Amino acid sequence: MIDHAHDLVSVRDATEQLLTAVAKLDNSSLAEPSRLPGWSRGHVLAHIARNADALANVLEGRPMYADAHVRDADIERDAPRPLDVQLTDVRESAALFQETGAAPADWSRTVELRNGVTDSASRVPFRRWAEVALHHVDLGIGYELEDLPAEFTERETVFLVERFAGHPEVPPTRLTEGTRAWHTGRASEEPEGSEVTVTGSPADLLGWLAGRRDGSGLTVVGGPLPSLPPL
Repeated sequence: MIDHAHDLVSVRDATEQLLTAVAKLDNSSLAEPSRLPGWSRGHVLAHIARNADALANVLEGRPMYADAHVRDADIERDAPRPLDVQLTDVRESAALFQETGAAPADWSRTVELRNGVTDSASRVPFRRWAEVALHHVDLGIGYELEDLPAEFTERETVFLVERFAGHPEVPPTRLTEGTRAWHTGRASEEPEGSEVTVTGSPADLLGWLAGRRDGSGLTVVGGPLPSLPPL
C-alpha cells in the first residue's frame, strides 16, 4: 500500500537536501551544463520548480501543464535566473506542493498527468520524490545515484520495471542485484530462463532503467543489453 503521507515527508527531506547543496553554488555554475543533454543546471532547477506547480495542479484536478509548449517555454524563461531567485522559487513551489498535499482529499482517486497518463493520487508524492531525487543527481554537483536512499532506489526500480513491462520493444529481461529479481519487457514465448539477465548494483540498475547510465557497469547474460525506450 502506498503511504502518501510518508512520501510527502520524503519529498520535503529530499528538497531540503537539494536546496542545501545548491546554495553552495554560484551564478556562473548555474549556467554550466547539467548531465541532461541541452540543459544547464539552471534548466534543471527551473524544471524542478515548475514540476512542483504542475503536480499541485494535478492534485487539485487541473491540467498538469497548459500544453507542452508552455511547459518548455517556462523552463527556458526561468533557466537563466540568478542563484537566489532559483533557490526561492524551488523553495516556494515546494511549499505549495506540500500545502496542496496536506489538504484533506480522496487519495484513492485517479488523476491525470501529462500525455493522458493516469495514476492514483496516492502515487503523486512519490512521483515528486523521483523528480527531486533524480534531478539532484542530474545537476552533477557531487550527489550520485549511490547516495539515494535505499527505499527510493528500490521503489523507483520497481516503478520503472513495471513501466517497461509488456513493452514490445524490450525483450524479456530479468534484473537482479544478487538477492532480489524483477522481470520486465515483453512476455517470453520461450522456456523459462531464456530471457536476458541483467545483474548489477542497485544504483547501476536504476541508472540504466532511468536513462542516467549506459549500462557499462552491468553484467549481461543471454543476449545484448536491451535498449530501453525513452521515458
